[in-house]
Amino acid sequence: MSQNHFFSHIFNRNMLICIFTGFSSGLPLYILTSLIPTWLRSTEIDLKTIGFFTLTSLPFIWKFLWSPFLDRFVPPFLGRRRGWMLIFQLLLLISLGLFGFIDPHTNQGLSLLIGLATMVSFFSASQDIVLDAYRREILSDQELGMGNSIHVSAYRIAGLVPGSLSLILSDHFSWQAVFIITALFMLPGLLMTLFISHEPQIELKSNRTLAENIVEPFKEFFQRKGLWGAIGILTFIFLYKFGDSMATALISAFYLDMGFTKTQIGLVVKNASLWPMIIAGIIGGMITLKIGINKALWLFGLVQIVTILGFAWLAQLGPFEKVDSFAIFALTVVVMAEYVGIGLGTSAFVAFMARATNPVYTATQLALFTSLSALPRAVFNSFSGVLIENMGYYHYFWLCFFLAIPGMLCLIWVAPWKEK
Repeated sequence: MSQNHFFSHIFNRNMLICIFTGFSSGLPLYILTSLIPTWLRSTEIDLKTIGFFTLTSLPFIWKFLWSPFLDRFVPPFLGRRRGWMLIFQLLLLISLGLFGFIDPHTNQGLSLLIGLATMVSFFSASQDIVLDAYRREILSDQELGMGNSIHVSAYRIAGLVPGSLSLILSDHFSWQAVFIITALFMLPGLLMTLFISHEPQIELKSNRTLAENIVEPFKEFFQRKGLWGAIGILTFIFLYKFGDSMATALISAFYLDMGFTKTQIGLVVKNASLWPMIIAGIIGGMITLKIGINKALWLFGLVQIVTILGFAWLAQLGPFEKVDSFAIFALTVVVMAEYVGIGLGTSAFVAFMARATNPVYTATQLALFTSLSALPRAVFNSFSGVLIENMGYYHYFWLCFFLAIPGMLCLIWVAPWKEK
């Protein structure tokens, strides 16, 4: 690959779009998985309740059920992809701001919170269906590694809003104001949807019924990969992020329980994650572009597993009776490793899933893959609070480390080092 051709895959319009798709995709999920657990924990809601609250993200594992609907029907404005993107971004902008008007300490308030969180999960999962399909359709196979690295980096940057800025604001403003301000960060993605004029032109069977839209994507995938090849890919997708997902299930509550204040967590997350994450994302994309997706999955997966042990190290050191400079240093190291490891592993993983799709069935097949990858977060993470209360943080993180190993072993079959 010539140098000019290499840089043309990095600095172009499609990569700019990937920044906005990543940010819009990440913000709602991090509000659900980071900001709300911190809010509940800071108001003395118990860990078991917070852990089971993660069940509200179940729409992320069922989104393949309604993805054919989004593939088949076209809104009367902006086109098949951008029309749906605008609808769900508007719904998220409104619904995210409503969290601050709920009191979780009453039975009615807790029920409203669960209902609203489930609704936000549905809107967010639906937005992801369309954003993933749109991104896959505008990126060439050669651009997948870099494009998805940028998408994942922007996705993680979005996490700094609820994971850092919102926590700092919560020490100075009411939670109502915090959630309204946080929700307004949906605006950049919404404006991107309005102002980009490009709508992917994919040749589709014009008279395809909704039933065919449901059956054909799955049938095509199993025919193209073969039964055992398809099962192997689906197993890998389920397992690759399993340990990583479990380790970060209640990470904000973990930092609080180690003795750090919300402002300290917010400042450290902001300063220790942004630049390492951006640099790692760009370097990861370049490495993937140079060595291929398979080798990147091996290298970045190893980094991802090792960084889980950073949480075990911090758990062994804490909880801190007094947060001194060493405690801040330890938190900084763990946060840096978390953002670098997870960012690298996710970028190659998302590129792998996109590569496994057929452009004719992008939305449905990608929805199936990402649903499987979200299954641990939506179901198994709900037991994280129970496990932590029984095992303690230190042994829990070692369990997460061992849960990450089977996914790496799957690479032998689905993404061998010497790729064809």
